[in-house]
Amino acid sequence: MNKNLRYLLTGLAAGVFLIVVFSGGFAAGYLVKENVPTDFLSAPTAPTPAPETAAATPDELDSLFAPFWESWQIVHDEYVDQPVDDMALMQGAIRGMLNSLGDQHTSYMDPHEFEQANSSIEGSYDGIGAWVDSTGDYLAIVSPMPGSPAEEAGLKPGDLVIAIDGEDMTGIDGDLVIRRVLGEAGTKVELTIHREGETEPLIFEVTRAHIKIPSVEGELLEGNVGYVHIFTFGANTTSELRATLEDLLEQGAEGFVVDFRNNGGGYLTTAIEVASEFLPEDDVVLYEQYGDGRRDTHVANKGGLATDMPIILLVNEGSASASEVVAGAIQDLGRGELVGMTSFGKGSVQNWVPLNNEQGAVRVTIAKWLTPDERTIHGVGLEPDVVVEITDEDFEAELDPQLEKAIELLLKKIGAE
Repeated sequence: MNKNLRYLLTGLAAGVFLIVVFSGGFAAGYLVKENVPTDFLSAPTAPTPAPETAAATPDELDSLFAPFWESWQIVHDEYVDQPVDDMALMQGAIRGMLNSLGDQHTSYMDPHEFEQANSSIEGSYDGIGAWVDSTGDYLAIVSPMPGSPAEEAGLKPGDLVIAIDGEDMTGIDGDLVIRRVLGEAGTKVELTIHREGETEPLIFEVTRAHIKIPSVEGELLEGNVGYVHIFTFGANTTSELRATLEDLLEQGAEGFVVDFRNNGGGYLTTAIEVASEFLPEDDVVLYEQYGDGRRDTHVANKGGLATDMPIILLVNEGSASASEVVAGAIQDLGRGELVGMTSFGKGSVQNWVPLNNEQGAVRVTIAKWLTPDERTIHGVGLEPDVVVEITDEDFEAELDPQLEKAIELLLKKIGAE
């Protein structure tokens, strides 16, 4: 099978869960801070708190936290199944506090989830490998990953996980559903899927594995078209992208098709670095708008390898967050056209703040981002300049009309120069 088509088919039919990294939203930036003070999260107060934690409560919060610790003590004194799990109570309290903000992208990750999140964005993890959205009624696959054990299972973007190993997931918190899908390499999980257009649920058995995630791959196509597929915006993406661009330029590439399909995002800093390979120095990449009215402007760095070469970007429903940052800048600044389908629409920036003593992390929305033309794409997505759908018939025939259209447009640009 053609290599480019294999990437596409993976995006459409793979269903391996890169589960924790972007669950509940696709963070445009992970600006992780080191060990901020968190005593107020784990410190009791009022009626009869546990003695080992009472002293940790700031005095000014005693009255505010009194009902919480009264409830804490009631649970310990009167709940039928003793002893209760204090760690679970504490983590549940943090989750509840963050959920009360009403922001689907602000959440708590326990130590296991945080470990999975860190490992996967760095390039490997144990699971079955796709970015998911846990904010709806059911866990939804947004962007499948390539090279997974579920590639042949037939899972697709938009699939909803309604049962796991035969157990109904209706009403179950998305983070808990995620934990049910995660597991050690070599173990199996049965997923019952609701798919739009299907009258009956579909059942898939997937064997979990240790997934190594490529960040960037590329090849030179006919007509000196450089094809660059960016899978994620991780720690190694910028260096891999530069190496790929250098190699393709040495081979004679005269322009680039950059494929962001099913790219669920990643680090904001990486998004800016990737955009800088295609945008002139000091061009605006995005604005970060904070709640207090402040605004940060992020501009392209100098030294990009393809700042004056024609480019076409491929996007689809699974292109989210950091990939939308780059695509929005390319579109607004007139550097290239977007081809494909409307992107996911994730337009906010998150900090991941590790808690002390390896107690997990809090992910909190700190800003919304705007394109250079000050467009917000949150909940809307980026509309392609050229809309091209991939039908079921195309999939069955192993055709990629989106890539074909991108190549056609790029060749016209190359010929016009």
